[in-house]
Amino acid sequence: MIEDSTPILVGCGQITDTTGVPSSDRSRVAFCAEAAALALDDTGAAIGGHALGHEIDAIAVMEFFSDISPRFASPFGRSSNPPRSVADRLHAHPRQLLYSHSGGNMPQYLVNRFAEEIANGETELALICGAELLRSTQIARRSGQKIDWNEDPGGDPVRIGDKRFGFSDEEARHELRAAIHFYPLLENAIRGGLGRDVGSHMEAMGRLFERLSAVARNNPLATRRNGYSAEALATISDDNRWICFPYPRLMNANAIIDQAAAVLMTSVGKAREWGIPQDRWVFLHGCADGTDTWVVSEREKLDTSPAIRGCARIALDMANKKVADVDAFDLYSCFPSAVEVAMKEIGLAEDNPRPISVTGGLPFFGGPGNNYVTHSIAEMMNVVRRKPGSFGMVTANGNYLTKHSAGLYSTEPTKGPWKREDPKKLQAELDARPKRKVETQPSGTGTIETYCVTYGKDAPERGYIIGRLDASGDRFVAMAPNEPAILADMLTKEQLGRKVSVSDEGGRNVFRPT
Repeated sequence: MIEDSTPILVGCGQITDTTGVPSSDRSRVAFCAEAAALALDDTGAAIGGHALGHEIDAIAVMEFFSDISPRFASPFGRSSNPPRSVADRLHAHPRQLLYSHSGGNMPQYLVNRFAEEIANGETELALICGAELLRSTQIARRSGQKIDWNEDPGGDPVRIGDKRFGFSDEEARHELRAAIHFYPLLENAIRGGLGRDVGSHMEAMGRLFERLSAVARNNPLATRRNGYSAEALATISDDNRWICFPYPRLMNANAIIDQAAAVLMTSVGKAREWGIPQDRWVFLHGCADGTDTWVVSEREKLDTSPAIRGCARIALDMANKKVADVDAFDLYSCFPSAVEVAMKEIGLAEDNPRPISVTGGLPFFGGPGNNYVTHSIAEMMNVVRRKPGSFGMVTANGNYLTKHSAGLYSTEPTKGPWKREDPKKLQAELDARPKRKVETQPSGTGTIETYCVTYGKDAPERGYIIGRLDASGDRFVAMAPNEPAILADMLTKEQLGRKVSVSDEGGRNVFRPT
């Protein structure tokens, strides 16, 4: 017998719209509700999806891109209380209305949290959902279309998650604030750890992302279904221009999409009460959350993630499973470095034949902001339902390989009372790890530890390094001077381990090759 308090996932819904016309009727919260309605129907509940919606007592909505970044700000307005707007459309009256802070880890984090609440009898039916409409926003803005997405359903949601910026003041002083800067920096550190030159590492990244592209080719919900070859992914072309070296366009998450997803969680007892068939049940066998050293430039090593390693270990131990027992993975895949580090920390070789994505990943399936992992969880539910008894692992990543969550899923029932390890235990271990001192006024000579070069539309614009001072061994962050010859040099010669001089110029650290 399965204990009535056991938490389970019972419904999932996903939408990808590549052709729809923007409208006032399909706002971000309306799109969330569409996905939620699909998830309610997916439960197969005897009382019907509409009636089941009335039973939702917790709704969590992932923070929209337009509420995070000025770059993606919408001119068409917003809901003042997104989870309340979704609840109203579903005729639900939840006790909890949660709106997440930014972080791609948040969908899995919330699954882990709601599982604990359900097991403790604190929540009966939880909805996790999110949506992005950047494709529609872009189309409407360019065409001058008038759209109104403003609504005020009343009240304020509870904000959940870690709201800190993912970068330090020192990094921001040198224009390092965005994912398209930090992940390329991590990538070149990974390359250095592997002892590869640029050409061979580009080929390896192409082979890695070819695997994701092949999954997307066969996924009708994916936004890029071309099935790119490794060679095409690693070759610079009109369709694959540099974004930030060493990443061309097709190695970046694709954010300009219209996608929505939702998953529903309840207890075994409530599923039986509402007549949800057991073949819809998916069990969370293991889960964990952990945060690496917050500031990238302070991390002891730039090519590792102790938090991913810890989350995977705890999730597997909780399930009494090993990595070899997992049939499929969906590894967070905003950039190659995220996948490479996750594979290394989990213990997956580059040539391991098991799926490393069940969706096609953020560059090819689509990168709907903080909500991508809701899609990967939903798709993993479908994967394990199609192969009863199999196990699938989802990893989730927020900021710059910073905030991590993991979940291990199967239709096989868990045994005994559901209980997770207190996340504070892993976090205490992670917080105790050493950090590198970052010198904010470096002077003298140093060695490049990693680097990247950002591009404009047609040419390189700025170079960045993280280095180590020769005299003290302390880290420093610096920018290349505004000299085209130095940027060209960064793109044609090996920079890792290269000697530079660093000094203050105009209030910023500037480096020059010695």
